[in-house]
Amino acid sequence: MEEKTITFISDRQTYTIPVASILYVMMKKQDAYVHLSDGRVLKTRMTFAEFQNVLGDDFIRLNRGCLVSAMAIHSVKELVNLSNGESLEYTSDHRDEITRKFRQKRRAIVGGLADNNNPTDDNGYHEHYKCFDNIPIAFTDIEMVFDDDSQAVDWIFRYGNEALARLENCPLEKLIGNSFGSIFTNMDTKWLRSYERAVLYGETLELIDYSPEIDKYLRIICFPTFKGHCGCMLFDICDTKMAMENSAGDRAVLMYIQKMLK
Repeated sequence: MEEKTITFISDRQTYTIPVASILYVMMKKQDAYVHLSDGRVLKTRMTFAEFQNVLGDDFIRLNRGCLVSAMAIHSVKELVNLSNGESLEYTSDHRDEITRKFRQKRRAIVGGLADNNNPTDDNGYHEHYKCFDNIPIAFTDIEMVFDDDSQAVDWIFRYGNEALARLENCPLEKLIGNSFGSIFTNMDTKWLRSYERAVLYGETLELIDYSPEIDKYLRIICFPTFKGHCGCMLFDICDTKMAMENSAGDRAVLMYIQKMLK
């Protein structure tokens, strides 16, 4: 299927953007601000009606000036919470429609995960990933767990190496085949949003945050693997040494930190 795109002018430059990369569009007077999944915000003069027409049913109207991608929504509560951590206000009389469209879209995506050729047991996952057994980097493949509303609520370890067991301070036989929440009762749900994005929308993401479950500061790179799964490479920041030999390395680190702080 051909990828759906939208074309508009921003800052005197013409952009052709995949619709799937748009999180939401916010109108401010005559201007539209297009918020993208890569963090960019592009300003253009397209009207709200024009965006509605082009973006179609995959986008939900939250109020008179905001359209949000149904795929970008993590939950609908007092605010509409997005998978990237942002939250948007909505008009209360639109709540039922917003919730209905969000659940329809999420059910369709999650339902499609069942049609797969994934390994049938944990031995099959180990056979697939056995080349990771002895590497010094913690690696795991996790299967997301969804509730009846198609919300991600936990994940199950399907593969892990010895480096993961050391990082988590938990033997592999206790990790593999069990859910994170059943092992770590103080589970912080902040991880779910990023893993959910990798599983449902095929994104590769980097997280740098504190893990209260194991009392460590982690850098995690997660990416889609099998349907309904994502792979994670985990690094203990305190154990990671930076190798720099010239000013170019200094500049690279500074650019990296600046990007993380945006």
